[in-house]
Amino acid sequence: MTKLTIDGKEIEVPAGASVIQACEAAGVEIPRFCYHERLKIAGNCRMCLVEVSPGPPKPQASCALPVAEGMMVKTNTPMVKKAREGVMEFLLINHPLDCPICDQGGECDLQDQALYYGRGTSRFEENKRSVQDKYMGPLIKTQMTRCIHCTRCIRFSSDVAGVAELGATGRGEHMEVGTYVEKALTSELSGNLVDICPVGALTSRPYAFTARPWELKKTESIDVMDAVGSNIRVDSRQNTVLRVLPRLNEDINEEWISDKTRHACDGLRTQRLDRPYIRRNGKLEEASWPEALSAVAAKLKSTTAERIAAIAGDMACVESMFALKALLTSLGVANLDCRQDNAKLDAGDRAAYLFNTGIAAIEQADLIVLAGTNPRHEATIINARIRKTWLQGKLKVYAIGEKTDLTYKTEWLGNNPHLLNDIASGKHALAEALRKAERPMVIVGQGALARPDGMEILQVARYIADNYGLVKEGWNGFNVLHTAAARVGGLDIGFVPQKGGKTVRSILEAAHKGEMEVVYLLGADEIDMNALGKAFVIYQGHHGDKGAHRADVILPGAAYTEKNATYVNTEGVAQRAVQAVFAPGEAKEDWKIIRSLSEAVGKTLPYDTLAQLRAAIPKTMPATWQAGKGKADAKITSTPLVYPVDNFHMTDPISRASKTMAECVEVFKENRKKAA
Repeated sequence: MTKLTIDGKEIEVPAGASVIQACEAAGVEIPRFCYHERLKIAGNCRMCLVEVSPGPPKPQASCALPVAEGMMVKTNTPMVKKAREGVMEFLLINHPLDCPICDQGGECDLQDQALYYGRGTSRFEENKRSVQDKYMGPLIKTQMTRCIHCTRCIRFSSDVAGVAELGATGRGEHMEVGTYVEKALTSELSGNLVDICPVGALTSRPYAFTARPWELKKTESIDVMDAVGSNIRVDSRQNTVLRVLPRLNEDINEEWISDKTRHACDGLRTQRLDRPYIRRNGKLEEASWPEALSAVAAKLKSTTAERIAAIAGDMACVESMFALKALLTSLGVANLDCRQDNAKLDAGDRAAYLFNTGIAAIEQADLIVLAGTNPRHEATIINARIRKTWLQGKLKVYAIGEKTDLTYKTEWLGNNPHLLNDIASGKHALAEALRKAERPMVIVGQGALARPDGMEILQVARYIADNYGLVKEGWNGFNVLHTAAARVGGLDIGFVPQKGGKTVRSILEAAHKGEMEVVYLLGADEIDMNALGKAFVIYQGHHGDKGAHRADVILPGAAYTEKNATYVNTEGVAQRAVQAVFAPGEAKEDWKIIRSLSEAVGKTLPYDTLAQLRAAIPKTMPATWQAGKGKADAKITSTPLVYPVDNFHMTDPISRASKTMAECVEVFKENRKKAA
């Protein structure tokens, strides 16, 4: 630890810390533009000047100055005040006077710091320079005349996103930030550039001229576009969600979110189911709630339990799955499943289906094996965490699957899953590397587990974990990477085939043969609807997607921004989504629909409030690793692995209904054609 004095207050900070970090630890605010705690030091805005002694008799940039024993730092002297005023005057020389029409207004660092640290006048009389705007894709709107050359965007795209497509050309006042060759940014994290830009040079194109921040109601919630469970803030006006922003959570998403999380929210306004429907004479017609519930209840009561099944979708909340399971099991139904993709996961062994290491603990790993997963598309935030660790120089990444760019150096072993057998038996050189690694990890994706031999792959992966040092005191390197927000919660509450029940694959096969008479889809849209045959389909969901088109009765539910709900992320952490707006029209919260249906069926569920329902849900058990369940010789076929996400921007009913995501698909499709 290093001792220094800041404004007369003695403080201890870790050796190697910068002066600006020491000031923050002492509770002293230092203005800054280029400095960001998650980016490399640039030291080019000079706004963070302080007076330091012993040292030269001039202000020092605190972001680039390491602390030293006995250092005396002053942050509020006349010299510092004059220096900051001069820097601010310099930064505003060419900045346009367009605050009233700038989308950054009200959230602008330059506005705030000009108020507190700027002079009242400027001595500059020459004409301001003008810079041509740059094209950066459908998500980012540019006004490059506002740019103050802080280079945060360049450092973010190179270091965090791993897509070095932004840079600077020219020098001095002729410097311009851009993409060199005009093109859309190809990063799945590009929306974060808007958050880190301290001025209005980069703003959100879909959100442009929509609202002012003080007009918005801000609701802290959870993202459900993937299984990471990123913490978000939902900004709404009246009953419309206008934007989604990241919320700080060091253990999960730090302060980043993916572009789909951020920009798919316009899909919440289109193709919504806002009233019940019943299919009559082959055509869906509007109905009242009593009519729809009576139709469903009549069908459930007139059908034997063996011919009824339910499938939960990827965005279903824990409360709705638990209520539906309680209702159907009271009728004797055993055909339940939450694994739309037929992933071979054992619901009775929690450690066998979790990301056991934890997202934050990725930073401790020194070797990672990816099996059948493309984390860049399946869990963008986890991929960014792997890149962050790789940049520190201590991590090696190996992969089995389709070759792709993961934004960090990866040694591709091939696309033959049988390689796992070779590793388990010690024939492959990677086996020895796993033994020598201090904190090795294996990440098994749904591309491996959703295959017919997915159970065998899981068994071999577990054998590797048991016998090659992945599981030891204080460390569990066995990880399953999920793609669905509902999956872990569904497995936790046992929304899987009960004794003698059928899996999704078996349900669809039975329905195709005419052996399954009623299929209840709880937001399930990712199955083959043609395989349902002539079954009576009940669809409960919030968008007019695949399931609604096939349904015989539609029960309109609420999206994740319209209800208070629980989701469990891929590492097993339960988090609460909070209602930001009301569901449209006559749509209702999912658990309330099921509670009303239970009355119509004559099997009334014993809870009338959300609190009572949550009290009935059993507490999640800790994930205890059960050794000895793996097999080195489980027969894995050599069929190449296929990743489950082939279109990052459209993976669910909300993103498929999003105009912004549709634009992204078109732009990047065009980019791929040009590259080819």
